[in-house]
Amino acid sequence: MGELRMSTDLGMPTPALGEATGSLVDSYGRVHRDLRVSVTDRCNLRCTYCMPPDFADWMPGDHLLSIDELMTVIEVAISQGIESIRLTGGEPLVRPDIVDIVARINALPQPPRITLTTNALRLASMAQPLADAGLERVNISLDTLDADRFTKLTFRNRFTDVIAGIDAALAAGLNPVKVNTVLMRGINDDEAIAMLRHSLDNGWHLRFIEQMPLDAQGSWDRQQMVTAEEIHELLESEFTLTPKPGRGSAPAEEFVVDEGPGTVGIIASVSKPFCSACDRLRLTADGQLRNCLFARDETDIRATLRDATMSEADRRERIAGLFAQSTMAKLPGHGINDPSFIQPDRPMSAIGG
Repeated sequence: MGELRMSTDLGMPTPALGEATGSLVDSYGRVHRDLRVSVTDRCNLRCTYCMPPDFADWMPGDHLLSIDELMTVIEVAISQGIESIRLTGGEPLVRPDIVDIVARINALPQPPRITLTTNALRLASMAQPLADAGLERVNISLDTLDADRFTKLTFRNRFTDVIAGIDAALAAGLNPVKVNTVLMRGINDDEAIAMLRHSLDNGWHLRFIEQMPLDAQGSWDRQQMVTAEEIHELLESEFTLTPKPGRGSAPAEEFVVDEGPGTVGIIASVSKPFCSACDRLRLTADGQLRNCLFARDETDIRATLRDATMSEADRRERIAGLFAQSTMAKLPGHGINDPSFIQPDRPMSAIGG
């Protein structure tokens, strides 16, 4: 057994170095097997906690990685031990070649698990083609069951499209269909119980997420965040929640509801960070590798992808080295609860969820 070490950011044990297996291992023994791949920063909603209603500061089109460039990075990542790819944005379904991207990943000799995070506006017509291409499941963002409130929160009157998208995902077998809800104090926290009851009745796997400091306008207020503890108390007023064992590296703490079979997850990114078990890296739509959602440093992959002087073999070797370099530079925790914490320059839409 390797020596057990403690993360100074969290006071939680990190995996022992002697027990680590895989290529992408950081200096704290964490093995990285999950790559979040953002395919666009554009979005067709304007959720209030993400960006202002008139936001249009998108990346230039020529900065976005092409499908061939994405595939090069993904192939190298798999060779370095990545086992799961989650496609994100922005809103990944606004990218015209998203089905082709899924199909090409799935056609690899050793295809990873492929999942996708979406707001579901276009999912009604795309769920089956995505499933046929090899997509395994989806995470869908939905913060309210009230159509009028949805319009106020997103500045788009598209609630029925989201519900249709969820239904299509279930029909296409993209299970479990996970629905992510951000509760905001005085805005939608009165819907926690109704949201869980509706999810249990309709076969959704609901996960509540603490609001994080990743908005484009930089207006996040810790006092307005509904904490995981508060969410748990709200739900316990109506349901019996029993913790599920074996969380592993999953961001959500899962609970069995009323003796099952239904469950609910709570993601306490701010109040109870889970950094000591993090196995995720992130590739932005413009080809920057990030070792943490809240990192302020990035590793430029795009420059290597577009270096015309390099052979393909040298290019891939260089990208593998950049993955290793970024992984080794990963800090023990994101530091949100440290007084010196500074919000990332990029908003969530430009990082990828």
